[in-house]
Amino acid sequence: MKKKFLLIPTIPLILVFFILNQSCSRKEKQSVKNLPQPITLDQDYPIQPVIFTSVKFEDEFWSKRLETAKNVTIPFTLDQTELTGRIKNFRIAAGQEEGGFCSEYPFDDSDVFKILEGASYVLMMEDNPKLEAKVDSLIALIGDAQEPDGYLYTNRSILGDNAHPWAGQKRWELTHDLSHELYNIGHLIESGVAHYYATGKKSLIDIAIKAADRVSEDFGSEKLVSYPGHQIIELALAKLYRATGNQKYLETSEFLLEARKGGSEYSQSHIPVTEQFEAVGHAVRGVYMYSGMADIAAIKQNQAYITAINSIWEDVVSKKMYITGGIGSTGHGEAFGAPYELPNMAAYCETCASIGNVYWNHRLFMLHGDGKYYDVLERTLYNSLLSGVGMSGDSFFYPNPLESHGQHERSPWFPCACCPSNVARFIPSVPGYFYAIREDELFINLFASSTADVTILNNKVNIIQNTQYPWEGKIDIEVNPESEAEFEIKVRIPGWSNQDQSPGGLYQFANKVDQTVQIQVNGEPYSFQTEKGYAILAKSWKKGDKITVNLPMPVRMVKSHDQVSTNQDKLAIQRGPLIYAAEWADQEDQKVLNVVLQPDSEFSVKYNSALLGGVNTIHSQAKALIENENGELESRPKELTLIPYYAWAHRGPGEMQVWLPTKEEDSKPSRNPSIASKSKLSGSHPTKALKAINDQMEPSNSNDNSILFYHWWPKKDTTEWLQYDFDQPYQIKEAEVYWFDDGPFGGTRIPAKWRILYHNGLEWVPVEPSSPYEIKKDQFSKVSFTPVLTQSLRLEVTLPKEHASGVMEWKVN
Repeated sequence: MKKKFLLIPTIPLILVFFILNQSCSRKEKQSVKNLPQPITLDQDYPIQPVIFTSVKFEDEFWSKRLETAKNVTIPFTLDQTELTGRIKNFRIAAGQEEGGFCSEYPFDDSDVFKILEGASYVLMMEDNPKLEAKVDSLIALIGDAQEPDGYLYTNRSILGDNAHPWAGQKRWELTHDLSHELYNIGHLIESGVAHYYATGKKSLIDIAIKAADRVSEDFGSEKLVSYPGHQIIELALAKLYRATGNQKYLETSEFLLEARKGGSEYSQSHIPVTEQFEAVGHAVRGVYMYSGMADIAAIKQNQAYITAINSIWEDVVSKKMYITGGIGSTGHGEAFGAPYELPNMAAYCETCASIGNVYWNHRLFMLHGDGKYYDVLERTLYNSLLSGVGMSGDSFFYPNPLESHGQHERSPWFPCACCPSNVARFIPSVPGYFYAIREDELFINLFASSTADVTILNNKVNIIQNTQYPWEGKIDIEVNPESEAEFEIKVRIPGWSNQDQSPGGLYQFANKVDQTVQIQVNGEPYSFQTEKGYAILAKSWKKGDKITVNLPMPVRMVKSHDQVSTNQDKLAIQRGPLIYAAEWADQEDQKVLNVVLQPDSEFSVKYNSALLGGVNTIHSQAKALIENENGELESRPKELTLIPYYAWAHRGPGEMQVWLPTKEEDSKPSRNPSIASKSKLSGSHPTKALKAINDQMEPSNSNDNSILFYHWWPKKDTTEWLQYDFDQPYQIKEAEVYWFDDGPFGGTRIPAKWRILYHNGLEWVPVEPSSPYEIKKDQFSKVSFTPVLTQSLRLEVTLPKEHASGVMEWKVN
């Protein structure tokens, strides 16, 4: 006989136990009968998570992040959706106001839905009448904006035939491309399911059901055969199926996956999903699709889907994932790069991709019960994902690079605001990733001082964790079953504590340590066996039983696979689950790009409660490469301080790097000031990247992504300029320019022509060249001219007809 599984709405699959375990104080929640009830089905994930409302943090790390999400991030992002016209779009679509489409992108509806999802999680955890009233008013507005037949897409409702070019002239016409109609509805469904289980109210899920019915009516083998250009609705429809038991939502989800063929690698639609075995294309789209495939695989036992996503996962962890857990190495298409293409400064690592990576790995764990998926999840959660939100809760990164020359700062919002709204819905759900259950097995996956109430074989069990994790590796666990019972407790033994830096072998520890994991039960050493990364503790548990786990946390140096060219002869520093970075603010000379780390370095660790919300800092002796007064390079001793990577960029812009060179030739030396480097910079298209022009860092080629560059993209076929204003008049006779050209897959080329002008005190005058203006790739292009005495010099550039141009360095002599 088949086992029966709870139909659990995957939010990410952590909501349903709330219905059974939580008491409710709001009027609509005065009894469990008023709440949605779980239903059963024949097959689902064999492992189920313990809902986040059953886990209460009592630590210094996660507790304040959840409080910040509740008190700052969700109110702030809701305000931003109002200020940027996203909510006004719904008012206009509902006929409550007049006007045109008020925001930039047709997918802006989705930001409102995601923030409502995050707000629903808050309502699940506590009474908040003010927030609940705001949520209710927004839901009513969304319902008014929905068209009578269920279609909901404010851009088309407002603009009709003049909708955004991405939307097409009629419904669904460009859904396979960039319309994002199905993407918006996917996030609506996720929000509706979350709100339903949080409050017991059907107001938002009814809107979602109406929209999902429209999709199910319109798409199918005998109807419209198409697919979403941006995936998310696939996993959302699986959630709706779990919430309602309506088979058509599952069938529509599977159809939208099966319809993917004949499209592009960018949207993973180039070949059928069951024939995809490598990660290609837009990273966020990819991990959302792989998560949806996992949901279908779990419910329908689709082995072809499992084979595909298993293979794709191996490809990612062995060739395409950053040490921080970030994915998507290139800004061209926000995409997975080629195998081992993992640039540091140019790393994209979109925050949304990190969130999607958590979703995907969580689902793979629930399918297979293997701790390696949690190794990736934890790495991503503590590093690349947390970097995406400032500790104040109201500033965000879109990309999360592993090196900066000072051009990166978090922003309060973006025109494309998918990352802030995604953070708003994700952080409140973090407690739901800590525990899971399979029959008589309790999985302890993550560690924080907390209490959790779980049910194992109808026996209620209270679990208490006490730990200083992630700063220290000692974890005390108290087990309190309601009645004595035999069951297994499976404690994850992180790979980093067992000499296995990461699954897939992409990264390895460079220094060996002799420390091993130790476990005690009730004060006595416990000889344990491991299975799939978990220590198995099987006994008859009674109230007050205590487990002590000691995970060794020495400072580890990490090296990359030899084929990761950008990290050759470089080391990263890790302690516990945290990757560390060198940042300008902690160094006496406020430089880190000039660092040379010794492979035999020794490290010390100090906890600083006053720094960055309380962090462990790592200290070591290193060298700094510096140009002396004679213009010669020399190395000097340097006290090096490292902070957790997630905490960088909170003290102003400046240098940062994760991968530290071990050879002087790979360091970027601090140089003596030049005429150009002392100049005041300006240009026809001012951006933060202007500083690249005179930073004295010379590239190795015209697409060297290890240094900063400046470009005029997306402009083309125009004349642009850059200007140096010197600190005093100089006699200038030569200029050299290193052009940026990102090759056949980019939009920037060497210029059509260029010239130098100087200011004579009255006007700009072209110099008189004594040599031709060179236009070369992968080297400096020079021009010599009759010497001029001037305090201002201008570089005038004519862009090609079909491309932009850019500059990596401009020197004057």
